[in-house]
Amino acid sequence: MLQQIGLVAVGGAVGAALRYVVGEFLPSDTFPYATLSVNLIGSFFLGILAVGLAQNLLSANVALLIGTGVLGAFTTMSTFSVETIQMLDQGHNTSAMAYVILTMTLSPVLALVGWKLAESMFS
Repeated sequence: MLQQIGLVAVGGAVGAALRYVVGEFLPSDTFPYATLSVNLIGSFFLGILAVGLAQNLLSANVALLIGTGVLGAFTTMSTFSVETIQMLDQGHNTSAMAYVILTMTLSPVLALVGWKLAESMFS
């Protein structure tokens, strides 16, 4: 169990650092592009990871390191929620709704694209 916690912790450190880098390079003054980007990218890669795990191409430990650790820290539902509330509070209702629709539509779509891509590559 301690080994698994360590894997998640190491992966989490990497994912959090990557999340920070994306936030530094993508502008989020008028729209939360950084958060949208990390959530979409994370969804895509989690779709790939899920297939690798289901087809026994990846071990449970690799899934913990990458899925729970890296991607768990890289993506962020809480920031998405707060940014949405902030945009609504500032009267940017159209932007807030676009953000919610884009995130809630494209995240599952990209997870599916990653899933199908992985299935085609690993079959």
